[in-house]
Amino acid sequence: MLRIAVCDDDSATVYENQKAAKDCLKQCGSIGEVIAYTHSGNLLYDITEDGFFFDLILLDIEMPDNSGMELAEKIRPFLPDVKIIFITSHVEYAIDAFALSIFRYVPKSDRDQRLPAALLDAIRLIQLEEGKVYTIHTNSRLEKIPLKEILYIERDGKNAVITSSNGKARVRKSLQQVFEELGAEEFLFIDRGCIVNMIHIMQVREGMVVLKNGVSLPVSRSHLQDVKAQINTYWGEHI
Repeated sequence: MLRIAVCDDDSATVYENQKAAKDCLKQCGSIGEVIAYTHSGNLLYDITEDGFFFDLILLDIEMPDNSGMELAEKIRPFLPDVKIIFITSHVEYAIDAFALSIFRYVPKSDRDQRLPAALLDAIRLIQLEEGKVYTIHTNSRLEKIPLKEILYIERDGKNAVITSSNGKARVRKSLQQVFEELGAEEFLFIDRGCIVNMIHIMQVREGMVVLKNGVSLPVSRSHLQDVKAQINTYWGEHI
């Protein structure tokens, strides 16, 4: 079940955004709940003190006590994978929103047109990320790693080293074998010795793939154009 939070200091806006989120959940065939907040401090407390989990948060940027920008920065350590959509009337915030890895920026002047599309894209991405795991099975251990948590996989001799948001795991298999076992279209080779999860890619620049956590990985020249094409195709089909 998806959990969505809507936070704005204006109660009428909260109601409209909450309704839009519920409508998009129905359109995507998803079961979920949408919790409304008119005080940013209450949302922050529920997440940092009471351990509330959300898949998606809609935030107004201009709020008293905690602005949307401040709130997003404080929430990230507790919900590192949460999708955040900023809604604001100030265009100058867009650059800072990008720096915070915000999923989407929606101007209030065009909210009715752009918010439903942003919500649908976010919900579909969350659905795409959920429920898939890679299992490491040896004589001594059984470990299941959610695919959405895998950042990249590198070759280390006869082993494949899986780097996820929770650390590293080593499996005695070739990269090609691991790639075939993953069986997921979001993974691609950026080099003969490295597989990356496209979900975590922020950009490709100067022959490097830059991930959301700031890690940069080199793309071989022979793979560069194909990597760009695969990323464009992947997001074009799913978002």
